Amino acid sequence: MERKIYDNYLTILKAELLPAMGCTEPIAVAFAAAKARAVLGKMPERMDVYCSGNIVKNVKGVVVPNSGGQMGIDVAAVLGVVGGREDLELEVVNSVTEEQIEKTRELVKSGMCDCHLVEGEENLYIRAEVFAGEDKALVELKTKHTHISRIEKNGEILFAQDDIETSSQGDKSQLNLKDIYEFANTVDVEDVRGVLERQLKYNKAISEEGLKNAWGAQVGRTLLEIHGDSDWKVRAKAAAAAGSDARMSGCALPVVINSGSGNQGMTVSLPILEYADEVKCSEEKLLRALTLANLLSLHQKRYIGNLSAYCGAVSAGCSSACGIAYIDGASLEVIGHTIINAICNVGGMVCDGAKSSCAAKIASSIEAGLLGYEMAKRGHNFKPGEGMVVEDMEQTIRNIGRMGRVGMKGTDVEILNIMLGK
Repeated sequence: MERKIYDNYLTILKAELLPAMGCTEPIAVAFAAAKARAVLGKMPERMDVYCSGNIVKNVKGVVVPNSGGQMGIDVAAVLGVVGGREDLELEVVNSVTEEQIEKTRELVKSGMCDCHLVEGEENLYIRAEVFAGEDKALVELKTKHTHISRIEKNGEILFAQDDIETSSQGDKSQLNLKDIYEFANTVDVEDVRGVLERQLKYNKAISEEGLKNAWGAQVGRTLLEIHGDSDWKVRAKAAAAAGSDARMSGCALPVVINSGSGNQGMTVSLPILEYADEVKCSEEKLLRALTLANLLSLHQKRYIGNLSAYCGAVSAGCSSACGIAYIDGASLEVIGHTIINAICNVGGMVCDGAKSSCAAKIASSIEAGLLGYEMAKRGHNFKPGEGMVVEDMEQTIRNIGRMGRVGMKGTDVEILNIMLGK
């Protein structure tokens, strides 16, 4: 493989597969607020937080981790300024104390933080403005949960950077099925071992917590109660769903994200781990399968964006099935058809915010991915001319992405209006 492509794919994996606590959106709010307090240099007396609609809908229904069960943008922001460590980025609130939790509760109740919906900005947009006396600081995030696009203090711009640097984040426009498959086959596993082993360690731990204790709607536990644990396919769905059960309900254990989402990070990795354990495949094969699946999920989501009305579990679920196919020795053609079969089944599943039902959507997406693979390996595939399917697999993926990014814009607006009672 050409060295430039190889290095780019490594950069993408290392930049994207990051640890994060809880649902990524409230944590991003807490990060922005904590950074704003650091810029201000003192505890704010009041604050305003401005968020895009997709941030609002993904914070509204989840518990902020290490908050004592509290929910809301104001909770995430106040917790960030009271006890957050901005240097930890998406683990910003991992060292919050009980005293700081109670202080957060008091300040939220006092109305310290005002929250505002911002229209006309990117789907991922957060701006935290903090005030103390005559001093004011501002921190703005765009496009990515940790990407600071602007910092101001007392009206002076201290930092501005609108675009994400591809040199440090990788150029995802270079992702394609053929090169991802070749990269998975040829990568030196030592180059990806650290980031992938962390993904497995973190995501397995929160999955086990979700199966052990009664978090959320208990989708993962319900699957095992109904079907038992003898079938690896049931375990695969239950493992990923249980991680979401815990994460959406405020479990403070970190996960490793994919496309900015912990749910997608768990969905793309845990089913592959279950299958690898089932068939006793080698560690090298497991790591190569995870390499393939993570990059395939990132490839699909780049056409849609990190936040939209299109449920990201779909991309992650079919990609995990591709990783399972890879362990079986499937060809590039079968892997490509697995994606098409799956996204033409559940593609368009709506994202109506982060909440407990995400776990059920994860299970459905994994089921669709596994069905897509079983069809593909038998040569039963959806054909060009059917819906958005065309002869070129890459173009079909782009078509689904266009539907999610452009076609579902109106859906996104209506979902938000419904959630806000408009």
